[in-house]
This record gives sequence, structure tokens and C-alpha cells, in this order.
Amino acid sequence: MNFFVILNGKALKNVVLILVAAFFTAWFLYIENLTQIPVFSTKDEPKAIYRGESGIALTFNIGWGDEKAEPILDTLKKENVKNATFFLAGSWAESHPDIVAKIVKQGYEIGILGYNYEDYTELEDIKISQDISKAQEVFKKLNVKDIKVLRAPTGHFDKRTLKIAKRYGYTVVHWGVDSKDWQNPGVEKIVENVKKADNGAIVLLHASDAAKQTEKALPFILQEIHKKGIKLVSVSEMIANGEVRSKEIR
Repeated sequence: MNFFVILNGKALKNVVLILVAAFFTAWFLYIENLTQIPVFSTKDEPKAIYRGESGIALTFNIGWGDEKAEPILDTLKKENVKNATFFLAGSWAESHPDIVAKIVKQGYEIGILGYNYEDYTELEDIKISQDISKAQEVFKKLNVKDIKVLRAPTGHFDKRTLKIAKRYGYTVVHWGVDSKDWQNPGVEKIVENVKKADNGAIVLLHASDAAKQTEKALPFILQEIHKKGIKLVSVSEMIANGEVRSKEIR
């Protein structure tokens, strides 16, 4: 009898250990995911914008590369797109002043994507400030004026980032629709991902070299937006022309 009691006790102990391990694993993944939800606000704190009330804002991140930005600009011009927002890393802009000038000449809004491609949630406050400040100086030298919006380089940020960005006079902008174009899933898939964009949507796209299919997907994306009869706007226009939405993390 004692022999069977010992076996059952061991089995029970193993089950308990497995359950405890599973619980902590699930909790860790939940917390990790929660900390990466980068769009939130509280009543008394700065807000991060993830959608607006009217129009669709196409936003393009550029952090590196020499090949994809200009073809995307050419496609936008060919498709007669008057409004878009380009979030540029300061380090990239510094090395590509001609392309920055082309973005400005075509009338598109420029936002800051930091200077280096670093996760702001992993940096000390002073390092975040230095990264933003360094990017700010680059755009001043390039004579890019009236920058109002900022996007965290990796898309991950926290309340500290919002407060620091506000001190510099920037609104942090996330997105509501992710094209996932950087994964190069195929033109049809990129178009499908953006197809869900409705009135007020902020769409994430890329013009870095890693996004090899964005240029070909753009005409089809624009075709779908035109079918819906929704106006293309810059992020700043969206913010200025109506209510914007944010999420709260407690």
C-alpha cells in the first residue's frame, strides 16, 4: 500500500510542477506581450495615436537602404498621391539628403523615426532623449521644418517615451493596420493586409530595402482605397481634422 501511495505522490508532484511551470510561462508571455502594446494613454498623460476619425494615412518607415525609397516615391507620384507620411531615421536621412529633399518636394510629411534603430523600452531616459535630439539636429541641417510626429524606431515604447517625445513637441504615432510588407509575404498578401483599412486608419508600410514587394503592391493598395472613396491624408492632417484614438494600459 505504501508503495502505491509513494508512486501517486510522485505523480501528483510532477503534475503540480508542470501546472506551475505552465502558469508562469503563460504569465511571462502575457506580460511580454502586454509591454509591447505600444499605443496607450491616460487622462493626464501624453497620448500615442493609432487611428483617426477621417481619411486614411499611409505611413512609410525608412531606417536603412539605398534602393527602395525612390521607386516608392516615383510610384506615389505616378499614382497622383498627394498625401503620405514618411517616418525617417536620422541616420538614414543624414546619408540620403537628396531623397529627403525629394520627399519634401513631393509634398509629403516627414516624421522622426529616432536616429538609431533602437528599442526605446530598453533605453534609459537620457538615451531616448539623446536619440531624438540627434535626429532632430539632422533634420534641422536638412532644412526639414515643422516636424510634428514621431514613431518609436522598433514600434515599442512606454509611458517614458511618450513624456520625452512630448517635451520635444512631438506626438507619438503608431498604426492600426499593419501591411507586414517587411516580411515579403507576396504582393497579394500585402494588399489583403491593407484592404481592411477603413476611414480613420493609419497604415504601416516600409520604404527600406527589406520591403522588396511594397512598390509593386502600392498601385493595388491605392486602387482598393479609391474604391472605398476615402481620402488619403497625412498623419498630421488626420490629427488636426478630427478626433483621434488611443488605448489605455493599466
